[in-house]
Amino acid sequence: MGNVHLERIAALRSVMSENGWDAVVITGSDPHSSEYQAPRWKQVEWLTGFTGEAGDVVVTMDHAGLWTDSRYFIQALTQLDGTGVELHKTRQPDTVRIPQWLAGRAKTVAVDGLCQSVSGVQEIEECLGKGGLVVDVPDLLQDLWEGRPQIPVTPVTTLDVEAFGGIPRIDKISWLRKWMLLKGYDKVLLSSLDEIAWMLNVRGSDIDYNPLVISYLLVSQDYVKWFVKKGASDAELDPDTLDSFSELKMDGVDVEDYDAVFFALSDFGQDETSGTIFVDPSTLNSHIYKYLCDSFPADSVVCGMSPVISEKSIKSQSEVENFRQAYIEDGVAMERFIHWLEAEVASGREVTEWEASRKLTSFRKQIPGYRGNSFENISAYGANAALPHYSTPQTGSAVIRPYGLYLVDSGGQYLTGTTDITRTIPMGECTDLEKEDYTLVLRGMIELSRCVFPRGTTGCHLDAFARMPLWRAQRNFGHGTGHGIGYYLCVHEGPQEFRQNFNQWPILPGMVMTDEPGLYREGMHGVRHENTLVCREAGINAFGNWLEFETITCCHIDTSAVIKDLLGPEATAWLNAYNERVYRTLSPLLPSHVAAWLRGKTMPI
Repeated sequence: MGNVHLERIAALRSVMSENGWDAVVITGSDPHSSEYQAPRWKQVEWLTGFTGEAGDVVVTMDHAGLWTDSRYFIQALTQLDGTGVELHKTRQPDTVRIPQWLAGRAKTVAVDGLCQSVSGVQEIEECLGKGGLVVDVPDLLQDLWEGRPQIPVTPVTTLDVEAFGGIPRIDKISWLRKWMLLKGYDKVLLSSLDEIAWMLNVRGSDIDYNPLVISYLLVSQDYVKWFVKKGASDAELDPDTLDSFSELKMDGVDVEDYDAVFFALSDFGQDETSGTIFVDPSTLNSHIYKYLCDSFPADSVVCGMSPVISEKSIKSQSEVENFRQAYIEDGVAMERFIHWLEAEVASGREVTEWEASRKLTSFRKQIPGYRGNSFENISAYGANAALPHYSTPQTGSAVIRPYGLYLVDSGGQYLTGTTDITRTIPMGECTDLEKEDYTLVLRGMIELSRCVFPRGTTGCHLDAFARMPLWRAQRNFGHGTGHGIGYYLCVHEGPQEFRQNFNQWPILPGMVMTDEPGLYREGMHGVRHENTLVCREAGINAFGNWLEFETITCCHIDTSAVIKDLLGPEATAWLNAYNERVYRTLSPLLPSHVAAWLRGKTMPI
């Protein structure tokens, strides 16, 4: 039997030949530039078999390539085997990006404009140059993809801001309208799902691990229109959705069908006095943008960075307080899990990575306000932990042995916030190299969390603090050091981040971010330590306005693999104080035997 992905690529090439396309670009995204996609838009996976979160595909008549980053290099090589698809390693010195790679190889390039951002298409057009053509083919794979899933429709809920923190939607709409007046824009079209969810205080489950609703939002001074997939009639809607729509209506939000966005934009464009409409080209899909440009008068479509991105990145005081509580409750689940795992493995029972992952989720499910995991658990033992985004298989997952390192990266979605935590757990005797890597990564995490810095400092400036202990030992890791986290929203949130690449956005009070350096040795082991930080004021003096971080993650860090001399006295003092705080906070909330175990785990070194 032939490889199904080879067959699908061959079928696509037949379509290309019929239409005169030199190349087709398939992005790992959806019409809203989401990091995670509903099954309908997992086009890269359908075409190639690659299941990573980040990856774009180019198909020509004589080449098929997948572009992805270092998190997925090993995974991609395995999943692409036998498909004829070649791996292109992004962010590597010798890798050419897709637009540049297409230059000189293609003149006519077909894209699914619904799943390609405006900026992405513009870059391809620039690289193709004079005589090049980008053809917009919405749902390009539709006729080839038998049984393609439909756009999901799940219940819509609204946040109770009085009970769970945050800002009322009418205040957010008022803020956006003031911003529009200041800038001179008549309309704003939002397409990023987490921005819309934040603006309207709505949540759903259209996408796994992300409490989002697939939709568009159009805001003017006179109306707010929310375009969302819904039933043919109110009778088909569930009670939660009906209640949510009623709440929105009371606050002046008109709920309309998802596809009606095209009619609304067309009607608006026919009005000679319609003025300007603002869009963010980094998240708006190219198909909608082209539709706008065809419908609106010249120069009436204004592009820029959405103001919602930065506004939602700074959490309110009530949101920060709820975050703290969410991490305490999440910490209880983590401690119960680690205690269970260590006891089971020590008893001689064979526990697989898959079983461990499911057990951790079962502990989280007992937390009030739990609404699901914030991403797929990474449960990886030994050499599997060298894959930064290892996908734990249900069948054939590794047995966790009473020696070496086990890594678990996980998080939960709660009404009080979103969590993300990684612990690398020594399961028994570790090698000297495992201990070295464990300690150096831990020191890097601690150094970043201890930073005091002047207002205006960016994440790329602070990134080096987490890497310096590794750099001194001539070691490094290929992924970013940290990302923003949403409030019961996406676990990955911008615009701020800790990364070597330049990012102009400063770290500001109220931003919630992860601190997660790592180290990975293929075929041997992987180490990653991750806590979550909140930026806060540190003081003002003659030298400026100073900021610092508060660590809100509440789960002990195992000291059995720490080389104290390598960790250093300041980081050791921080670790001892942190573990003591974890014990004092969590012990009253744990069963007595787990609390006694935690006491032993948190003794100073």
